[in-house]
Amino acid sequence: MPSKPDLTLYLAAPRGFCAGVDRAIKIVEMAIEKWGAPVYVRHEIVHNKFVVDGLREKGAVFVDELDQCPDDRPVIFSAHGVPKSVPAAASAREMIYVDATCPLVSKVHIEAARHFEQGLQIIMIGHEGHPETIGTMGQLPKGEVLLVETPADVATLDVRDPNGLAFVTQTTLSVDDTKDIVAALQSRFPAIQGPHKEDICYATTNRQEAVKAMAAKAEAMLVVGAPNSSNSKRLVEVGRRAGCDYAQLVQRADEIDWRSLDGISTLGVTAGASAPEVLVNEVIAAFIDRFNVTVEVIETAQENVEFKVPRILRAV
Repeated sequence: MPSKPDLTLYLAAPRGFCAGVDRAIKIVEMAIEKWGAPVYVRHEIVHNKFVVDGLREKGAVFVDELDQCPDDRPVIFSAHGVPKSVPAAASAREMIYVDATCPLVSKVHIEAARHFEQGLQIIMIGHEGHPETIGTMGQLPKGEVLLVETPADVATLDVRDPNGLAFVTQTTLSVDDTKDIVAALQSRFPAIQGPHKEDICYATTNRQEAVKAMAAKAEAMLVVGAPNSSNSKRLVEVGRRAGCDYAQLVQRADEIDWRSLDGISTLGVTAGASAPEVLVNEVIAAFIDRFNVTVEVIETAQENVEFKVPRILRAV
């Protein structure tokens, strides 16, 4: 039997679950424990099929809209945040609801509301159609939040008053891309107000920094995550931009394109903020089957953030 080729596998740290995702999953599990199944969840609680399927098995029912939920069962809003109209509709129907919005997304909502109260029009840097963008823009009346996705979008913005503007950002964007858009905004609207503290969340930033450190060493990189996960897709882009020509997103080990990895001796592995560690281990195991693997951890930050679950779940 031919001996396996050697492979140095660089494992990014931090990777995988962030505090907001951890909290959101815990909220669904605790709700099922407290109220029994079924518990309804509006949208995927986090963008990961494996996680969603696991919660579905425990008794969670995932729906697109609130009108698909019965009045007499609890409903949970996803970690990405929801427009203000959603909890208002749940209250009007006297439903029990639990908001699993990540506290760092809620921070952006509060910021946007504060700017609005000061009479400012808000520009949001984000991806059109992403649940977080929809949720943030839905905090304020129509027309009060304008969306930009690229520096080019800034040039065509039609604003009410160039001196009465503030900007916020989606929390899961590429740090580098966002810098370019902020620079374009500040260049066109010198009076624009920004957040006191950057909106891009600590976990997104930390995972991107680890990828940059790894990209210089690895011939190829795999990001474990879902195709609808913004922060996972950004990790692939960051890896490519940092010099790793082959960077791919995989949901599970069975999606690995082995032919493209033929002949490599170094590989980087990371995971998006909604991908569980069990899937990372599955990918590592697949490489151990085919290679003589040495694992090296590339650590660029340590995380010890924890978010409390809502009071309604802590009450006996």
